[in-house]
Amino acid sequence: MNRPQPSEYPVWAETYIKLVEDDVLQILESQATEFADFINNLVEKADYAYAPGKWTIKQLIGHMIDTERILTYRLTCFARGEKTPLPGFEEDDYVANAHFSDRSLLSFSEEFSLLRRANMFLFKSLQEQELDQMGNASNRDITVRAMLFVLAGHIIHHTRIIKERYLETPAV
Repeated sequence: MNRPQPSEYPVWAETYIKLVEDDVLQILESQATEFADFINNLVEKADYAYAPGKWTIKQLIGHMIDTERILTYRLTCFARGEKTPLPGFEEDDYVANAHFSDRSLLSFSEEFSLLRRANMFLFKSLQEQELDQMGNASNRDITVRAMLFVLAGHIIHHTRIIKERYLETPAV
């Protein structure tokens, strides 16, 4: 699949799209197991936040799962030709109302893996004309193709944040 062109997405999406260097479908598929395995290794730090006011690892991973669901819904709408603009979502409000701390980290791992594996059936079925479909969410236009890259890049982005901010020992 070709990379999305800058005309296919809003400026904010570049943060995630630029992180996808190889075949996006292959990356999306491998994340179903690789990211789930990564989550399983974070159990000891599940409730850790690297600074006051920052999300815990559970909250961050819950945010990632919420985002997977929301972006896949948007992608589905756009692929099917929906012309009605879709609303945005306030990620901090979603996290605050989700009760992520009540769950085990292992449940997040299983949920992400199952969710992504189920989504892959849709992602792999998309044809070129569907990938080219443009939709509007949060008052910004984006193509289905660009959303696939955002989904993959979102996992890459937050995995890096976890490694850099949650897992590294601060210098003394």
